[in-house]
Amino acid sequence: MKAQHERHENSQLRAENEKLRAENIRYKEALSNATCPNCGGPAAIGEMSFDEQHLRIENARLREEIDRISGIAAKYVGKPMLSYPHLSPGGSRSLDLGVGNYGPQTGMAGEIYGAADLLRSVSGPTDADKPVIIELAVAAMEELIRMAQTGEPLWIPSTDNSAEVLSEEEYVRTFPRGIGPKPLGLKSEASRESAVVIMNHINLVEILMDVNQWSSVFSSIVSRAVTLEVLSTGVAGNYNGALQVMTAEFQVPSPLVPTRENYFVRYCKQHTDGTWAVVDVSLDNLQRPASISRCRRRPSGCLIQELPNGYSKVTWVEHVEVDDRAVHSIYKPLVNSGLAFGAKRWVATLDRQCERLASVMANNISAGDVGVISSPEGRKSMLKLAERMVMSFCSGVGASTAHTWTTLSGSGADDVRVMTRKSMDDPGRPPGIVLSAATSFWLPVPPKRVFDFLRDENSRSEWDILSNGGLVQEMAHIANGRDPGNSVSLLRVNSANSSQSNMLILQESSTDSTGSYVIYAPVDIVAMNVVLSGGDPDYVALLPSGFAILPDGPTNQAGGAPEVGSGGSLLTVAFQILVDSVPTAKLSLGSVATVNSLIKCTVERIKGAVLCEAA
Repeated sequence: MKAQHERHENSQLRAENEKLRAENIRYKEALSNATCPNCGGPAAIGEMSFDEQHLRIENARLREEIDRISGIAAKYVGKPMLSYPHLSPGGSRSLDLGVGNYGPQTGMAGEIYGAADLLRSVSGPTDADKPVIIELAVAAMEELIRMAQTGEPLWIPSTDNSAEVLSEEEYVRTFPRGIGPKPLGLKSEASRESAVVIMNHINLVEILMDVNQWSSVFSSIVSRAVTLEVLSTGVAGNYNGALQVMTAEFQVPSPLVPTRENYFVRYCKQHTDGTWAVVDVSLDNLQRPASISRCRRRPSGCLIQELPNGYSKVTWVEHVEVDDRAVHSIYKPLVNSGLAFGAKRWVATLDRQCERLASVMANNISAGDVGVISSPEGRKSMLKLAERMVMSFCSGVGASTAHTWTTLSGSGADDVRVMTRKSMDDPGRPPGIVLSAATSFWLPVPPKRVFDFLRDENSRSEWDILSNGGLVQEMAHIANGRDPGNSVSLLRVNSANSSQSNMLILQESSTDSTGSYVIYAPVDIVAMNVVLSGGDPDYVALLPSGFAILPDGPTNQAGGAPEVGSGGSLLTVAFQILVDSVPTAKLSLGSVATVNSLIKCTVERIKGAVLCEAA
């Protein structure tokens, strides 16, 4: 019986072996006839390489993320679902995409000058474009993360070790797809910067994703901004997965540097380690109406890492391709160094603004606050009024296409440029025709010395013609930053002529590593008393004037003057004057001549005083 049982078992194993052999032959035949699903050609038999395996895993993960974002968009925005044939190696799949149109949101800087209509001339994306935009945004997020975290050979130290330089060859090798090759006539600008700022990560994300807050906080850089369409609002309660199509215009505070306009998608994502990232990437190929762009954004944005005690670490990457031939020669070294539009300026501005916001939120009156401010409410109102003054100044001093500057004489760097606009039905601005004038020029004096001279009330009578040589007295002082130069002041000009009434001036001075500002505006004494007692500052009429002080090139970290810059300053002087209180009146040539002589006389006084002090 035992032998019979073994024979039966052997015959079973033999039959199973024959079956496996036949199956093996069938598989070999199938492999020999296999075709590539992409090209239809014969498939190579062999082990899958590590790179290929890694790419397949990466592609699967990216497809999952696209599906997740599309699902979020469908769930929270609730528009009709759109079936989209997905081009993937495994054949076609459908992509569910919900689309919401929340209408254009406009940044405050744009609204001030009626620029919203110009930006709205760019229409939002079509339904056919939206799946492409989502894929582009997901790929841009991957690129931003790697650009922010990778060191050499992608980023290499500059010759003097003062900065990092992007290796273009390594970049093309690392990111072969993206938004396509660099167009002819455009040059690349890439920079990376990190800083710890006094704001929690949730508030930072909210500022970046709300166009009004973003253009307010970065008013010195963003002259106009509009959200054209919200494709996804993100997960309920936060901006994780939020997608929005935007247009924005970026500026330097001088009419001599053309602005840079971009049409782009902004995508926000929270990563598994808790880090948040916000990325922009240009949509020039989808722009309606189609136009040749002078500037486009490759994946740019920031990583935000939560730190204890309400602080955050921000790593910023700026990567653009731009035609900068129209930049005036005195600003070329600054623009070429990346200090004008690069990551260093974005981070320095964010750090400074976080300080200002922390100061506004403080309830106590610090020892640095002196003068007529007696309550936390009065302090907060005065700081809010100063913030509006700064935004109004910044949005009217650059070369924004919303403005029509007219040059009064010649084509030199320090010629005066003027523009007019009608102010009506704005409680924060006096009604009538407002004449703005601006000029930029170079001074062979370091920016800090120019800044300290212009912000000091004791030296004001040396350059301020409107003070008529009167004694300037500081009535109130609020420190709103680490640097002693960062402050808001209320000044009283005691007129030398007894028949003239005294004048009040609100002034904010602000400085960071990439630039400084001294901005001021005459204020009504009665209205200012309301503000100091905690009243609403929005109804105080302001016409700000002031100065933007920039370095003339990068400063050498080791000390001494750099090769391209000379350690000097680029100073922009801007005035705003109400020339007629009747909005329908026409501007007279006499008004233009007056403001022209006023600004030129101020420039000569500043040059004389600063150079004399330096000597």
